[in-house]
Amino acid sequence: MRRTPIVLALLGLAAALPAQDPGMTLPHFNQKHGGSKSVELVAHVVNNPGAWKASDIEMEQDANRPYVYICGFTHFNVQAYDVRNEKHPKEVWSWTIENPELHRGIGAMDGKYFKIGSHYYYAQSYQFMQGSPDADLGAVIFDVTGLPDSSKVKVVARLKYPAAPGGFHNTFAYKHSDGHVYYFATVNENDALVYDMDKVVSGAPESEWLVGKVPNPTPFKQMGTGSYHDFYVGYDPATHEDKFYGAGLGGYSVWNVTDIKNPKQIFTITGLGLDIAHTFTPSPDGKYAVTETEYEYTPLRIWDLQPGQTGKTQNLDVPIAGWTADWRDLSHNHEVRWPYVFVSAYEDGFFVFDLKNPSKPHTDGWWYTCTVRCEHMHGFGGTPDNGWESTISVEQGAFGVDVRNRDGLIALSDMRTGLWLFRLKGFNGWNGAKYGQPNISSVQDYDHGPAGAPAPSGGQ
Repeated sequence: MRRTPIVLALLGLAAALPAQDPGMTLPHFNQKHGGSKSVELVAHVVNNPGAWKASDIEMEQDANRPYVYICGFTHFNVQAYDVRNEKHPKEVWSWTIENPELHRGIGAMDGKYFKIGSHYYYAQSYQFMQGSPDADLGAVIFDVTGLPDSSKVKVVARLKYPAAPGGFHNTFAYKHSDGHVYYFATVNENDALVYDMDKVVSGAPESEWLVGKVPNPTPFKQMGTGSYHDFYVGYDPATHEDKFYGAGLGGYSVWNVTDIKNPKQIFTITGLGLDIAHTFTPSPDGKYAVTETEYEYTPLRIWDLQPGQTGKTQNLDVPIAGWTADWRDLSHNHEVRWPYVFVSAYEDGFFVFDLKNPSKPHTDGWWYTCTVRCEHMHGFGGTPDNGWESTISVEQGAFGVDVRNRDGLIALSDMRTGLWLFRLKGFNGWNGAKYGQPNISSVQDYDHGPAGAPAPSGGQ
């Protein structure tokens, strides 16, 4: 996205947002380097400038599985690093789509790992343009149980969706209260797709893989589409429901997906400035949420979801707070480990803020993964007119972030500078019970299912 004066949509919102308390003084653009004393740089693996650009990142969580996956836009590949010695990550596996030189499009976009039985799997999503090979390919599923021996990694399935070519932009792997592992995926149509990964990896007929769809009730009619962009799925122990939190063109929406084939809408978040909804992450108890909208000068917004969750209103439109690393930029993805929010903030790098007081977000630390503004980095290519590769785009730099719950290791992918590992001082891991919350986050308990959920029927 080029620099554009998209500020009118925020004028009405500005009065509703309390001023951000950064907690510390932030340097100006051209002085950005290093980080705060609260953040420790553990390791950095540099990408070869111009060779490929990192997209998302995923970290396995089990103690005997020290693997971090990072995928790339331009060479359409995925790499796995062994971080057993976290100061010296070691590449142990890589894979690239067949005949990459013939493919056009974003490429390897988003990765998620999951576990079924004793086997571990990694799902790599892809996006290729119509007219390019594999335009209908959404994801490649790998059995990665044999890592660190790369010869034992096998492709077990390819998810294709010819009805809406263009692949899967974002995905989410979820251990449902019914005992199944479901894979939610964004496509170029109104609905989010839901795949039963138990059926996919067991070799069931392809006709049985796709088991549900979640509609987007807030389509952005002006652009002729209402597709989701990103989403989160989590169990709500208070209502005993599996809930889908979707962000897309038109705003945000929450659905009850306990019956995966018959989702039921609960409430929406729509309003001025919320049309380009990107990311939607609730607190473990579903009472609050952090959202992102994908345009310059916009903060992350903090919402009180309780009026929607309890049925008092069908739509929320006024946040209770906002946070930004730098008002001239925007943040990209985030991970919530309540009360902490870990942010990949594009050219501002890595940030952490807390919601101990949800109405007054407080910055706890940062590290600039570009030592100067990304647009001034020589050797990385780009022109003023080629989108996120542009020399004047704010949508470059820190792209994805993940947190290892068992010990607090933080992994970040930067589109220009590669893989980064960090630790936040005083944060040695996360379990919701330590913070008076359900032990629920984007990390799934694949062996036992969601915290607080009853044992599934049928022996799943």
